[in-house]
Amino acid sequence: MKKVIINADDFGYSQENNEAIKIGYKNGIITSCSLLTNLNGFENAILTILPEINDIDLGFHFNIVEGQSITKSTLLCNDQNYFNNNYLQLIHKSKESKFLRAVENEFRAQIERILPYHNISHIDSHMHTHAIPEIFNITIKLAEEYKIKYIRSQKEIPYFVFSKALCPKFSLNIIKNILLNSYTNINIKTLKETNTYTNNNFIGVLYTGMMDEKTILQGLKKIKEDNSITEIIFHPTVDTSKKENYIEFLITQNHNLINEIKKLGFVLSKYSKN
Repeated sequence: MKKVIINADDFGYSQENNEAIKIGYKNGIITSCSLLTNLNGFENAILTILPEINDIDLGFHFNIVEGQSITKSTLLCNDQNYFNNNYLQLIHKSKESKFLRAVENEFRAQIERILPYHNISHIDSHMHTHAIPEIFNITIKLAEEYKIKYIRSQKEIPYFVFSKALCPKFSLNIIKNILLNSYTNINIKTLKETNTYTNNNFIGVLYTGMMDEKTILQGLKKIKEDNSITEIIFHPTVDTSKKENYIEFLITQNHNLINEIKKLGFVLSKYSKN
């Protein structure tokens, strides 16, 4: 049986994101979401939205690239306590043990903000920073400590959608896809030595900022293996000024998409069901 998880990232980013995820879960096709704990929408997510969708699978969306640090680490932030490392800097600094200790401390502080409110079904991260192998090792350590069974990986089989190929974003996304696929190959080997699991396939990097029904279905057609888990990610918002994210919100309301997904041999699932 091929399973598909439709996950909404950035729960806790803003009230507009939170509202989109609530609607997408109650009335749409979202099966799980991932919570940011250090941005402006966190309290709204936890205190207002989550009680209305309390049976949703809730993941932890680790974040060291946007907003302020909970631990106020000078290794992670500028003088105003805002994270100031881009992805390339994180890759470089991930070789430093002192920096990794700061990452682990921030990771732990963020995850513990969720524990009083809800169980955590999986771990992922803002802008896929946990895919960096040294940070992925920290992710495994804390997943085992907090008894979280699943960690996201980003193995996305390359595929081509002609109508999107000329978009400038596509070239950058190809580079991201190659990097994250290479990291996944490393991280999967590490996971085999643990009691922690991951998804088999992923859709959402190659067409970041260009997601629509066609890109989703074309990606799913590439997945042939049975007994697999594929995670599809969206970043929905009800804020119409954020066009790309609002389009993703509209996709989460498309129940016909579920019928098309089922025709390809997939069933909707959650990490907590696996």
